[in-house]
Amino acid sequence: MSQNAPKIEPIPAIDLIDGKCVRLSKGDYATKKVYNEDPVEVALEFESHGIKRLHLVDLDGARAGHIINHKVLERIAAKTALVIDFGGGLKSTDDLRIAFESGAQMVTGGSIAVKNPEEFEAWIRQYGSDKIILGSDVKDRKIAISGWLETSELELFPFLENYRSKGITQTICTDISKDGMLEGPATGLYRDILARFPDLYLIASGGVSKMADIEALQEAGVPAVIFGKAIYEGRIALKDLEKLMQ
Repeated sequence: MSQNAPKIEPIPAIDLIDGKCVRLSKGDYATKKVYNEDPVEVALEFESHGIKRLHLVDLDGARAGHIINHKVLERIAAKTALVIDFGGGLKSTDDLRIAFESGAQMVTGGSIAVKNPEEFEAWIRQYGSDKIILGSDVKDRKIAISGWLETSELELFPFLENYRSKGITQTICTDISKDGMLEGPATGLYRDILARFPDLYLIASGGVSKMADIEALQEAGVPAVIFGKAIYEGRIALKDLEKLMQ
């Protein structure tokens, strides 16, 4: 691996259903697997290995269309110093207020950026681009929404272009076909995004199955990566992530 590739930021994910740490495959709720009854325990374990940032997803909220698992967010924020970005079902300014009051430092908006751009743009203006992350989930390079239950006709690049012009600096891009499948990330897609938007803080998500996948993303110049299942299934060891961050 090239020595001059900048260090990639590893961001483990905790996905929540009924307050428990779970994972899905391709966003399908029928594939739910519970990994830990206590997400706080999981977050503390991450922190003890030098992890600085956590991606916390309210899957109940994504399905319901409003924030649900904010008490779990509150507990993790109280017990750790992790920088938490929170997403899933955030549709209103009230949801946003609850998320920030519960300890999120950043929030991710995906479906709302498609379905209610005026509201999403108001969030960017109100909170600033360091607090609002654009969720750009894709299927065949088209934006998918509503917990991936719908694919829109919006093409990825014009979507990113539009929100770059509105001030967005960070995006979490998930290739749905890869998510939870442990078959490797969409590195080619991320290379294309960075070639077009070199100053975007691109957070790759989906498909990471081993340390070599993270190293390949780092080599491609991807600034950050979210992963979950690979840790929970024992394919990536937290001690290896520690080495990566040194």
